Amino acid sequence: MELIINPGDGVQLSDALRDHLQHKLEPLERKHGERLTRIEAHFKDDNANKGGRDIHCLLEAHPRGMDPIVAEALAEDAYTASHQAAGKLDRALANQFGKNDRKRPH
Repeated sequence: MELIINPGDGVQLSDALRDHLQHKLEPLERKHGERLTRIEAHFKDDNANKGGRDIHCLLEAHPRGMDPIVAEALAEDAYTASHQAAGKLDRALANQFGKNDRKRPH
């Protein structure tokens, strides 16, 4: 599974942030990696460094043969936003794959 990180305006992509995001996505890769082609992470600073909850993280998972599944979070920093978005994406993938598995004939 490929990880693509797109830092937006106002967000610095450091090695620490890249490592943090990879660490947060490792459980998803262990559970769903064979079903995913890639995950794209998009960051942006919503209000141009004015403070508050303004770092937006959008994670877009691309399952094989399906439409992308998206999860997003807004937080005070990129680490918290990516942590929250990764949790949401994990739940969304489990829900979607669970539905697909239940629809398959046995």
